Amino acid sequence: MYVSLKGIIGADAEISAEPKPIKQPIENVFGFVDDSLNHSSLTVKRNETLSDILESYHLLNADVSEIAKRSKSIFDVRKLRAGKKYHLYTDDDSLNTVKYFVYEKDKISFIVYDLCDSINIYSGKKEVKIVKETKSAVIKSSLYDALLENNASIELAIEMSKIFAWQIDFYHLQKGDNFKVIYEEEFVDNQMVGIGKVLGAYFKHYNKEYFAIPFVQDSVYQYFDENGNSLRKEFLKTPMEFVRISSRYSLRRLHPILKVYRPHTGVDYAAPTGTPIRTVGDGEVIAASYSKSNGNYIKIRHNSVYTTAYLHMSRFGKGIKRRTTVKQGQVIGYVGSTGLATGPHLHFMFYMNGNYVNPLKVEIPPSHPVKEELRNNFEQQKKMVMDELRKIDQLNANEDNRPV
Repeated sequence: MYVSLKGIIGADAEISAEPKPIKQPIENVFGFVDDSLNHSSLTVKRNETLSDILESYHLLNADVSEIAKRSKSIFDVRKLRAGKKYHLYTDDDSLNTVKYFVYEKDKISFIVYDLCDSINIYSGKKEVKIVKETKSAVIKSSLYDALLENNASIELAIEMSKIFAWQIDFYHLQKGDNFKVIYEEEFVDNQMVGIGKVLGAYFKHYNKEYFAIPFVQDSVYQYFDENGNSLRKEFLKTPMEFVRISSRYSLRRLHPILKVYRPHTGVDYAAPTGTPIRTVGDGEVIAASYSKSNGNYIKIRHNSVYTTAYLHMSRFGKGIKRRTTVKQGQVIGYVGSTGLATGPHLHFMFYMNGNYVNPLKVEIPPSHPVKEELRNNFEQQKKMVMDELRKIDQLNANEDNRPV
């Protein structure tokens, strides 16, 4: 007996089958499809090169050279760093042919070497999720310890020390000082990878209150106090007037006397012997001494973040010695050629958080107050930040009063 389906579901009904959706290939975090490839995740070993990494995958030296050549405008393969993570994606066959090599520059940025057909090299960044967070604490010993006790990153301590560098001496915090801060935490793959912007902060130091209100002026994200004054002071552009740069900051320079390549962690200003040298900012002299390589030199700590050094002086300025307080523009010494120097010049160095930085490229926002035409916008921003800072106290009070 024949039974028609139309007889069951209706003569006018159309018989159709829902097509199964086609499964779309999913790209990995680096932007390519890897579901048919083998994946190895490793770290760069000490003194390991790109050739060392790829030689076991049967790439010819000529191929590696071509990869390095094409990569140069995006990333110099000679700058692979020991301990950094890299990924190899290979064919699932006996040849184990490399299809992709990925080098992670940091927790967010990466370089992809696509070797599938021709060589294609590009940089990228992982998706970063921003989460707003708040912290508050009372200082018992140091800002660092206070943040650790409150499960905060040490990066937050560095950011706060930069913001309040001119107002607070973080080397001499006292027990009972306290702070509140609103900031961003950056997450990649559900793991915190760093600190974003500080969105507002308060610090009470020696019973004096300091506020940091973020505000964009002249396209620069910077911080002001509650009265609209910049929290930063400017540094002089150079430690001498009418000077000529004779040697720039470099991580590899042939030393004119020692005849070896070594980092040149400062800027040389050529000038006649006896030319006055001035400090680029207010601070305290933490060294005024002589050494075989530096000659007569002075080191000035401007605050808990910034320090500068002045080398090869012929002599020190009047009254300059260790623990002397100096003012911006004050003459602290005179150009000479003491120590390892081929001629009269000043070797000027700039430190940020104890690390060398290029004095010509260090980014220090301007210290101008909020412009009058932007006052209303600033006042709105200030109110929002102040309200959020007050809420931190309320949250803490609620937590303290929770039933046990």
